[in-house]
Amino acid sequence: MTMDELLAEVSRSHHPRPPATSAEIAEFEARVGWKLDDELRAFYLHSNGAELFEPLPNAQYIILPLAKIRRARVAIRGRDEDSAGPPGWWALVNSQDGEWALLDVSAGQQPYPLLEAWHETFPGQCQRIAGSFREFLAAALAGGDRLYWLQEGGPLDK
Repeated sequence: MTMDELLAEVSRSHHPRPPATSAEIAEFEARVGWKLDDELRAFYLHSNGAELFEPLPNAQYIILPLAKIRRARVAIRGRDEDSAGPPGWWALVNSQDGEWALLDVSAGQQPYPLLEAWHETFPGQCQRIAGSFREFLAAALAGGDRLYWLQEGGPLDK
């Protein structure tokens, strides 16, 4: 699916927030020190975060609004120190059960890949679950209200 088709699906069947403004995006990029890739920019101009399938408090997929995106080590470990995880991993999606989808901006190549992180094993056992946000969103929407990477046949099923 194209990014436009995915965004239309989010609006039609899920729980998007109002769009971010260009000023909010610029403020976010200044705060974090990296630029949104084209897919993330399209998403945030469409919706500044969203819950997929179920609204809060029951959502499995909470795509964070720009103001709540933090380094993964801060979101998961509560401290911004190298011993708590790499500085280039950012918490993007919270599943509320200790599972996270992280954006990996460390290589600086766009689109940014996404990693799986579980609070119990972070940062040691993070694995790639999507090559881009579009790939992540397509898999999440296709997988129903279950974390697709943990399902049989998902990217972590070995």
